[in-house]
Amino acid sequence: MVLHNKSSRLRASIKSVLVLSVGSLFSLSSYAGAIIYSDADDDISDTVAAFQVALGNPNNGNSPGPIANGRRQINWDAGIVPFDMPGDFFNNTVFPPTRGAVFSNDNNNEFRVSNDGTDNEFDSFNADNPDQFTTFSAPRLFAPVGTTVFDVHFFTPAGNAPATVNGFGAIFSDIDLADSTMVDLFDINNQLISSYAVDANPEGLSFFGVTFDDLIPPIYRVSITAGNTDIGLGMADDPFNGIDLVVLDDLLYGEPQAVSEPGALAFLSAGLLVLYRRRKHRLQNH
Repeated sequence: MVLHNKSSRLRASIKSVLVLSVGSLFSLSSYAGAIIYSDADDDISDTVAAFQVALGNPNNGNSPGPIANGRRQINWDAGIVPFDMPGDFFNNTVFPPTRGAVFSNDNNNEFRVSNDGTDNEFDSFNADNPDQFTTFSAPRLFAPVGTTVFDVHFFTPAGNAPATVNGFGAIFSDIDLADSTMVDLFDINNQLISSYAVDANPEGLSFFGVTFDDLIPPIYRVSITAGNTDIGLGMADDPFNGIDLVVLDDLLYGEPQAVSEPGALAFLSAGLLVLYRRRKHRLQNH
């Protein structure tokens, strides 16, 4: 096993499960430890399966929560998921899916989900994209637009209370450059728990996941940096010239459990107000 610690970034460089003392390595939080799952081989399915077990069974799907045990997953493949996906689509309480996750970014919360038939692995942005990207669960992929950085906030599914989770994992497609893709975890006080670089696997899949064994799930927010170039620009993937387009497939996380920290509620309310205003502005200008 090889473990790198560079600029407070932790990287598992081989296919393996590592048990780490996050507090001793980073001095960023009081959380005692983490179990990290990292895989960038030809077949990542065994590592993903192990991570699912670590998060907990069953997959709670669109069931209202919180539920004491289990996990949630998003694979983007349901026919109701639109190409121009609202950031709160997966926390919709009117109809399923209700999976307790809201996405935001600094470009008016713009996200795209490749839709088979009208968009094959984002070929509507660049015709060469399907040659670069692959899927874990076919056929759809996910990406922020106008930026490469986005946040995931957690809520009780169908209940809309702020929530935390015991672990989070993501599958990335076509990471070409080391350190172009990051996963940053934040706690209820919006303090950085830890920061991780995801292993590269050109034209292949990379998986990164982490779980915590704390009694109270610590992850309140996840910030993801997917590559270094916005897919919405229509540029071709060109790592030799420093252009790394990265998109995502499945997201997996523990069952969101409600929290009632006043500071978190204020932070959350401000974020949701921005999300509402941006969506209202976008609707008024279409």
